[in-house]
Parts: sequence; structure tokens; C-alpha cells
Amino acid sequence: MGSDKLMGTAERHVALEKDTVTPQATAKAVRASERGPGAGEGATVKEKKPAARDEERMHDRALWIEEPARRRRLPDPVRTAAVRAVLIIAVTLIQAMVAVLSTLAGSWLAFPMVLSSVASTIAATWGVLDVWVTRQVWSQRNGVVSAPSSTARALRRERRRARREARAAERTQARIRRRGGAGQLSHP
Repeated sequence: MGSDKLMGTAERHVALEKDTVTPQATAKAVRASERGPGAGEGATVKEKKPAARDEERMHDRALWIEEPARRRRLPDPVRTAAVRAVLIIAVTLIQAMVAVLSTLAGSWLAFPMVLSSVASTIAATWGVLDVWVTRQVWSQRNGVVSAPSSTARALRRERRRARREARAAERTQARIRRRGGAGQLSHP
């Protein structure tokens, strides 16, 4: 810190450039590397290459990197119930805080706020239970999505194939009956 007081502004700027990579220092190093090795403000070739790479990295870096979701999004009815519950809980907490502060201040508002806080606590409990019930109902109505490797999906696929084959055989038999057996080489 003592040597900083003895340095002028220009000297401090040069000292900072040597210690840190700033956009200005990077641009200077790129310009110096374009002029050729050894040209410039005493920068060596070793210092120029990392600076040029830093400049390239700054331009290639994406602004937005999409990450896969950790969990699937909640179904719409469940999400709606959850938002409603969070809002009710927030209002309940605000009312409880106002009731406490009103009581400490000796305000006439304390008693009505305590009563409304009790009512809001009941409503908040109902809201949380509503989220739970809505989630259960949604799961029962829409079922659990099976994984692609599940045996239930394979069994359904086999049943569908068997039904398709049975319908195709029935259509073929009906077509043969309509023609009266014409076109058959042998009869059973």
C-alpha cells in the first residue's frame, strides 16, 4: 500500500494491467500479437497467447445456458392450488406480525388482528390440505406415467397387437365368405 502512494496514475494502471486481465489489456495484447512477435509494450509471446485465447473465449461464451430440469413441472391444478396456498400463508404471516406489533404497541387493532390471524391460520391449513388432495386426485385420474421399459407397457403393446391380428383375421374371413369362397385353391 505504501508503494501505491509513490506511484502515479499511469504507473498504477500499468501495474494493474500486468496483474489482471482486463478487456483493455486483452485488446492491447491482441493488437500487439497482430503486429508480430516482440512488438508492443514489452509483452512476451507467452503473455500474448493466453490473452488472445481469453478474447476468443469472451466472444464464444453463451449468454444463456439451458440446464435440464431436476424435477418435472407440477400439473396445472396442483400448481394452482400450491400458489393459492402460498399466498394464503403469506397473508397469514403478515396478519400475525401486525397482530404482534399491535399488541406490543397497545393499539385497538390488536384484537381484530388476532381474530383474523386465527381465521387465516385455518384457511392456510385448508390451503395446504387442498394442495395435497388435488395432487392425489390428479394422480388417480391421470395415472402414473410408466417408464418405457415397464412390463405394463409391453403387455399393453402385446394385447393391442393380438387384437389387431384378430381383427385382421376376422376381416379376411368375412371377405372370403362374401365372395362365396371364390378364388380359393383349396377348401378346409
